[in-house]
Amino acid sequence: MFLWGHDNRETEMHQNKHQRYRAFSFVEIMAVVIIIGILAGAVAIKFKDYIDKSKVNRAKGDIATIVTAVESYYADKGNYPTNDEGLDVLNITTKNDPWGRPYQYNSPGREADFEIICLGRDGTEGGDGIDGDIYSWELGQAESE
Repeated sequence: MFLWGHDNRETEMHQNKHQRYRAFSFVEIMAVVIIIGILAGAVAIKFKDYIDKSKVNRAKGDIATIVTAVESYYADKGNYPTNDEGLDVLNITTKNDPWGRPYQYNSPGREADFEIICLGRDGTEGGDGIDGDIYSWELGQAESE
């Protein structure tokens, strides 16, 4: 529509100027995406740490349960299961650690009459933190009589 005495180009420039400021620029969107990515990465790392710690705590709880079952076996039979019998003679459902490997049973143990061992995340002897071994006698379980 054309109005006499009114410059349409000026009106269009004025409208375009306002439209330009209503949308985010590509740089602003990319900055937000990068910030969200960094935050998501930090959350993922913390979540993995939480999962690892919960697996260690579950292994400690499993070991305590197995120790109770071994002591119950001893009370009923008068002896501990042999190494050949292992955990198979016990009435327990938990025979694998949180990483899917069987708990190790030794009788006699290094520090007690028997020991239950979880080799940690890496499945090998030694290690620190999440890869460290968990022994029943370190948890105050299976102490010598």
